Amino acid sequence: MSDMSRILIVEDDPSLVELLKYNLETEGFDVSVARDGEGGLEAIDTQDPDLVVLDWMLPNMSGIEICRQMRQRTATRSTPVIMLTAKGEETDRIRGLETGADDYIVKPFSPAELTARIKAVLRRAHPEQVGNELRYKDIFMDLETHRVTREDRAVKLGPTEFRLLKTFLEKPGRVFSREQLLDKVWGRDIYVELRTVDVHIRRLRKALNDQGGTDLIRTVRSAGYSLDAEKF
Repeated sequence: MSDMSRILIVEDDPSLVELLKYNLETEGFDVSVARDGEGGLEAIDTQDPDLVVLDWMLPNMSGIEICRQMRQRTATRSTPVIMLTAKGEETDRIRGLETGADDYIVKPFSPAELTARIKAVLRRAHPEQVGNELRYKDIFMDLETHRVTREDRAVKLGPTEFRLLKTFLEKPGRVFSREQLLDKVWGRDIYVELRTVDVHIRRLRKALNDQGGTDLIRTVRSAGYSLDAEKF
């Protein structure tokens, strides 16, 4: 699960950031860093991390407040969060988890422990992925052979549509903005117009629905797209 998963560290201690970044990159994670609360919230919005390592005490805005805001937003509601804190009291741990954190680790801790926690949380966050397979409702994707089926019928997809569907299947129900889809499917350094996303979404819809069946790609007004059977 560590294969190029994006981890955002929101922490203001430079020595701890350096240590964590080195260890996580050694494990194969794509790591970015924010040094304060406001920067962390901005990075969450723009970078669409797979998991956020979030310090409790931060300049400008607390980790608890960041976590609270993430859980109120559709795009980040399901993004996993691990809280870092020097607070060891049980009431503080409960508050962190009640705010929406997925796990909680008290300083000081070893990088190996945090890495193990991150991998465990990411596994829980991707329950539909088993080995090299992704599945949602009647859509099945084999990542090894690049085969896609719906109701056991083959679905022919171009490379871009395949990557789009893979992005949706990895996080069903999550709303992706056009900017986030451009970043994930085309890459951070490639300039593509936003409307290109709409074109490929239409192609993906047509391929998936060619044999009939419910359209599972939901258009969310002013927000983006998601793979979601619950349309209303």
